[in-house]
Amino acid sequence: MGANLGVLVDHAARTSPDHPAVVFGESMWTYGQWLARIQRLAGALRQSGVARGDRVAVLSANRPEILEVFFAAWRIGAVVVPMNYRLHRDEVAYILQHSQAKALVYEQARTADVEVIRPSCPDTQLWIGIRPDDATADDFPTYETLAYETLVREGPVLSDVAPVDGDDLAWLFYTSGTTGRPKGAMLTHRILLLMTLNVCTDIYPFSRSDVALHTAPLSHGSGLYALALVAKGATQVIHAHARFDPERVLEDIAAHQVTVLPFLAPTMVKRLTSGLRQTNRDVPSLRCIIYGGAPMYVEDMLESLEAFGPIFAQVYGQGECPMSITGMDRAAHRPDDPVHLGSVGTPRTGVEVAVVDEQGNRLPVNTPGEVVVRSDMVMKGYWSDPEATRRTVIDGWLHTGDIGYFDEHGNLFLLDRSKDLIISGGSNIYPREVEEVLLRHPGIAEACVFGIPDPEWGEAVKAVVVRKPGWSVTEEELIAFCQQHLTSYKKPRVIGFADSLPKNAYGKVLKRELRAAEWAQMNRQI
Repeated sequence: MGANLGVLVDHAARTSPDHPAVVFGESMWTYGQWLARIQRLAGALRQSGVARGDRVAVLSANRPEILEVFFAAWRIGAVVVPMNYRLHRDEVAYILQHSQAKALVYEQARTADVEVIRPSCPDTQLWIGIRPDDATADDFPTYETLAYETLVREGPVLSDVAPVDGDDLAWLFYTSGTTGRPKGAMLTHRILLLMTLNVCTDIYPFSRSDVALHTAPLSHGSGLYALALVAKGATQVIHAHARFDPERVLEDIAAHQVTVLPFLAPTMVKRLTSGLRQTNRDVPSLRCIIYGGAPMYVEDMLESLEAFGPIFAQVYGQGECPMSITGMDRAAHRPDDPVHLGSVGTPRTGVEVAVVDEQGNRLPVNTPGEVVVRSDMVMKGYWSDPEATRRTVIDGWLHTGDIGYFDEHGNLFLLDRSKDLIISGGSNIYPREVEEVLLRHPGIAEACVFGIPDPEWGEAVKAVVVRKPGWSVTEEELIAFCQQHLTSYKKPRVIGFADSLPKNAYGKVLKRELRAAEWAQMNRQI
């Protein structure tokens, strides 16, 4: 048998019961109080029929309840399915259906969407609503919905943590691919425990004295690294604002004497740097900012180092190898070595990284190829998708779809994403998904979507479409149409029109030609 992730909070509560565990707005729970809430929630979930191996989904903006659901579900031996709060309701429905989630815990603000999708999700039998204050079932009148705080108050205490095998699933991390449909990367208890140990070894040595501020989604990187913070008995402050506002983040850092930001996207780092300079604040308590999701531009990192000092650490990973492929610790972020700053660092402890050609042969230094990874931290596979698993994990190697090269010092540089992924503000956007929506419009015959440079968000979405004969649909109409079917950050910022799209001999659209032409034109304008 292996260790259950749920024991992390038990250990922290046993060793430091009166130490602050979670802070949210005006509320604070010690580790002893927090464990008691988790034990009662776990008891209520089990009493309601959630069993070992069942999936428990959660859809909420950053709140303490997200982490409570994680540890309560693991306590039973269940699997968590965190969802990006900004997902469109159709995307939420797909994930619930695909994961066959037994339960959904959702924030009250998403009630209208939940009411729409609920009839199409027969496997989801338990619906639990979160309100900002105390709630009863009457607050969710359309369907029978349980109130989260009622469960926490009245649930039976589940004192014991269920035994699990190390290979038992703990987290289904949904990440999209070239098909446009999300895929659930299966992360086990062993994978996440290794990730927890790895980040403390390679990136930042979390300790009980740390105060961490979560501003990025707990459904993704920030939530993954929350495990290391719990393991070390640190205090976690959850930013009580839905959107990233640099001034408010800096206020929280000062008010709570924050020592570490456990995960920021590069655009957040850039905005926080601008905010620090504009407000002329001093943040002496801050010891580390961990960033990832995409490499930072060298000039942006140099500015951030000048503003904050040498407190940055970078992580490169994917949901399929959570946050743990390569990295650069604080000592590696040297302003006098700007070339190195453009890399994503060196392979992490216990992770083998190679750059290979199309036949899987290793390439020499300074030669671009696909980045592949082999480690005990690589996912178990994709949930209910053995074909996608076979295409992605070949002979034990995870094929990332990223194009990069190693230099002679072992630093990995990323050049492109072979899967045409667009990263905007740290959020992943997959062109095929947007293309499929555009092609639903009756006036569109063809569509091609790709990323274009954006000074604030890194990349923005552009679409080039071919109208059907007789149609005169406008850019504004198409953007509004996409808004109806996609979450806001995925809709195209710009839409161009063409008589035809460039194609190869097999009829495949040459997306790279369109993208290269667009980037070249924008660079000339700059």
